[in-house]
Amino acid sequence: MTPFGRRMREMRAERGVTLKQMAEGVGVSAAYLSALEHGKRGQPTFIMLQRIMAYFNVIWDDAEALRALAELSDPRVVVDTAGLTPEATELANLLAREIATLPPEAVAELLGRLKILRRPG
Repeated sequence: MTPFGRRMREMRAERGVTLKQMAEGVGVSAAYLSALEHGKRGQPTFIMLQRIMAYFNVIWDDAEALRALAELSDPRVVVDTAGLTPEATELANLLAREIATLPPEAVAELLGRLKILRRPG
């Protein structure tokens, strides 16, 4: 499941909406929405994201947060380390090889550390 898929599922649950109901509302199949939630489909297109936000009446800061989640929800990531340090290439390769075996606590710790590094100021 991707971060966007998790949030979409949460929004459906908060509003008591089934996949089928949402699919009819945004004009796609329930199978597509299920695949999107489970990370078996890539990021939603801009137009699909707009349909989902309209369906849930998501505006302003919540819309920006949902857009940011969509950007961070590509389940098939490619990391280009050309021009970076050998350590960066090693890190990218180790992460690609080991991420499936990392315990959730380790993933949460790494993610937290990276988020701290990304904060402005």
